[in-house]
Formats: sequence, structure tokens, C-alpha cells
Amino acid sequence: MTADRMHDDVAELLRSGDHRYTNGRRRVVSALQASDGPVTIPQILELDGSLAQSSVYRNLSILEEVGAVSRIVTHDDHARYELAEALTDHHHHHLICSSCGSVSDVELTEQLERTIDEALHRTGQSYNFRVDGHRLDLVGACADCA
Repeated sequence: MTADRMHDDVAELLRSGDHRYTNGRRRVVSALQASDGPVTIPQILELDGSLAQSSVYRNLSILEEVGAVSRIVTHDDHARYELAEALTDHHHHHLICSSCGSVSDVELTEQLERTIDEALHRTGQSYNFRVDGHRLDLVGACADCA
């Protein structure tokens, strides 16, 4: 997806939530788009040194509220943030290290993804629940901590 299209989609999400697409929010989205994976607020500040920490907290909260950003919670002091899957069209899961808190993206094979989808939909049906999607986080030890 092009950067312009991404910003248009975020602007639409914000408008639907009665928020404006301010310069600060645009810069946060650009930093997330430039990152290699889920990032912490200190890492966002490294990516764009002109952002104020308090502004990043507020803007991430609003961007998460409207569905433009996803927050990944780990055991350490810093949540990780990434652009929402609906904006990136990049379905993936996460490997979360329970020791150091690192988060890595991981993609499953198409066949495994289909098998998981089917199993989750069957589970949802058994509870009279409509499944719209899924997120899968694997928690364990990264190569450095193992």
C-alpha cells in the first residue's frame, strides 16, 4: 500500500471517530510505517525525533481507539505498536519473548492459516459467536534468551 493511500485510510478512520488527522498523528503513522515491526514508544521517538513523548502517548491512544493501530502487550514496561492489519493487508502473528520482551512478526503458511481459521470458526460457532478474525501470539524465549 502506498503511503498516500495509508494516510487517506487513517484520515477516514479518524473522521469516523470524530477526530482530526493532525500533523502529530500523521508523523506517528509515518514512523510506524517506517518501522520493521512492532515498536515501543521510545523507538517511535527514535524514528522521529521531532515528536514529544506525551504527544505520542495521546496520539497512539486515539489511533488505537479508531482501529488504525494495534497494541501488543508484553511483560516488560513497554507495549509495542504497529499499524492495524486492516490498513496494511499484512496478516501475521507475533513471537513474544517472556524474558526480554522482544516481539517479532511471523507469518504462517497458507495451509496452516486456513486450518487455524477453520478451527477458530468452529469454536466460535460452538459458543454461538461470530469470528471476524484472529490474532495469535506465541509466548516463549527468543534465541538470545533461550
